[in-house]
Amino acid sequence: MKARKPTQSSCCGHDDDHDHQSHKTAHDHTAGHSHNDGHSHSHDDDDHDHSHGGGDLKQEIIVTAIVVVLFLVGFIFEQQLHNTPYSIAEYAVLIPAYLLSGWGVLSSAGRNILKGRLFDENFLMTIATLGAIAIHLLPEAVAVMLFFRIGELFQESAVGRSRKSISALLEVRPDTANLKINGEVRQVSPESVKIGDTILVKPGEKVPLDGEVLDGNSQVDTSALTGESVPRTVKPGETVLAGMINQSGVLTIKTTKLFGESSIARILELVQNASSKKAETEKFIRKFAKIYTPIVVFLSLAVAILPPLFMNNPTDVDRFRWVYNALVLLVISCPCGLVISIPLGYFGGVGGAAKRGVLVKGSTYLDTLAAVNTVVFDKTGTLTQGVFKVAQIIPKNGFTEEKLLALAAQVESHSNHPVAQSIRTAYGQAFSAERNSEGTDESQVQDYKEIAGHGIQAKVGNQLVIAGNDRLLHRENIAHDVCQVDGTVVHLAANGTYAGRIIIADELKEDAVEAIRSLRKIGVEKTIMLTGDNQSVAEGVARQLGLSGYRAELLPEGKVEAIEQILRESGKGKVAFVGDGINDAPVIARADVGMAMGGLGSDAAIETADVVIMTDAPSKIAEAIQIGRKTHRIVIQNIVMAMVVKGFFIILGAFGLASLWEAVFADVGVALLAVLNANRVVR
Repeated sequence: MKARKPTQSSCCGHDDDHDHQSHKTAHDHTAGHSHNDGHSHSHDDDDHDHSHGGGDLKQEIIVTAIVVVLFLVGFIFEQQLHNTPYSIAEYAVLIPAYLLSGWGVLSSAGRNILKGRLFDENFLMTIATLGAIAIHLLPEAVAVMLFFRIGELFQESAVGRSRKSISALLEVRPDTANLKINGEVRQVSPESVKIGDTILVKPGEKVPLDGEVLDGNSQVDTSALTGESVPRTVKPGETVLAGMINQSGVLTIKTTKLFGESSIARILELVQNASSKKAETEKFIRKFAKIYTPIVVFLSLAVAILPPLFMNNPTDVDRFRWVYNALVLLVISCPCGLVISIPLGYFGGVGGAAKRGVLVKGSTYLDTLAAVNTVVFDKTGTLTQGVFKVAQIIPKNGFTEEKLLALAAQVESHSNHPVAQSIRTAYGQAFSAERNSEGTDESQVQDYKEIAGHGIQAKVGNQLVIAGNDRLLHRENIAHDVCQVDGTVVHLAANGTYAGRIIIADELKEDAVEAIRSLRKIGVEKTIMLTGDNQSVAEGVARQLGLSGYRAELLPEGKVEAIEQILRESGKGKVAFVGDGINDAPVIARADVGMAMGGLGSDAAIETADVVIMTDAPSKIAEAIQIGRKTHRIVIQNIVMAMVVKGFFIILGAFGLASLWEAVFADVGVALLAVLNANRVVR
């Protein structure tokens, strides 16, 4: 860029590329998720009991096989068994089959009746089958319970497949830790290891706690945490997380967190609690079932009682026929296909996402993801690597490169900002303590103060030093030669004199371009970047990625204002914001769905966002939206299918055109189809 005269009037824009305040690590948990309100964390007591009394699947299959044998004997030899005295043989074969297959339903109905909850699928099944037994239709009664039980076994199998992606996380929960004390190694429980203890992880073992590698080089399998199959290389000084699997060398690790605070413990807790945040569709179906079921019961009662009243001299056969029609209507009307398959669909979506390294904190966020048409990004750490390096040192007014870098390293010595860290790293690499010891002496730094949205100020020795963006120079009336600089820049001034600037480089993430391309491909209308960086940096990144828009030089409060404006402009579509979960908490909270780059276990990201990308890859954003859309599509398919099929058979049943066998198909068949359809989400 061509140099300008050192007058303020020559500077035609303010950059915000070294905004310390916007990168503070403190979380604003009081910001509150406006889009989280109303999400219940309690489970509905009316949920169907799929545990069958707590038996395992193998036991369930054995019991079901016994029932099938008894049912076939009773069905094939029905006439012979019925012709025994008092039909005792028929009862002896089919009543045990009925109790074995239907005990879970009968006991659930009984418990609910005692609690004052009459109208649920258990109640419908119970009165329908007991009524069938009363009119001596034992094979039909057993068939209803048997096929319902088989349907539930399919459902349990589907749930099991959905859980596999989550159980992968449970399996990486380490059982022991090799604690190193005074040169000796002892196996202890991970819960007993304290922060600062030294542990040893051998090849093939799981890393039991989060920590820093003190000694050893190895490759670690991070697939359980991130879904990525490519191993990661670690060496001394790098961080490893509980749940990773050490593949090659021996690692000596200093623990940095207690087990209960480790990344894997937090992730397990999040995934296990995901079902507490129910989608609106789930809540609607629960409410619908509570209204629908009593209507069906009274309609069935009317079918049994009213037609014979309007008949001239109705016979016992006539009364039997209408009671039978009423029982058929009860069985057809059972809403278990909806009650079972819809939560299963959402659970499959959460599990399928977890399998791919995307943590969705509840089914409600799957619905929101499905409606996203605008994705807003933070820049640093989201679209770019967030690994800053000093690219150029430009001293002014008598300062040398060495003096400028030393001054910057001193004034930045108390900051945790990535830019500050890059300056200190560059100083440490370029100048040894012997050549310039004053640069490493933090005791010389006094009166350190952060200036929100501008930079920092501190007294270094006998000099008052400021370091920050162009706005800070204007605020302090520091004459300087240039305002717009390509790249992230830190300007420095000492005792009111411009000392020069340091250019910091950051690179795009490998899959950032592909991420934006994928979002456009799936129909996301707008991709917008919000950044505190200057216009030239923002424009360059937006151009490289092909973003539909960007807003630069934003203070933290400016980002919130920007997201609110985008929300107003989005219409019926939803807005997702993707950030690093640390400095973007208010914006993540304000968006319809907040997504965070988990960065292999950033506590702040895990706590703040609704969706956490554990691989730190922006390309996963499109994948998360697709999972949300597919889940929503399958849930809607299940609702429509169940409503249409049941509505058709209810009409047939009310007019006596459907038998109990057809009722079984309408109930269990729909439930089975819905379960199989819901299981597609996991794949």
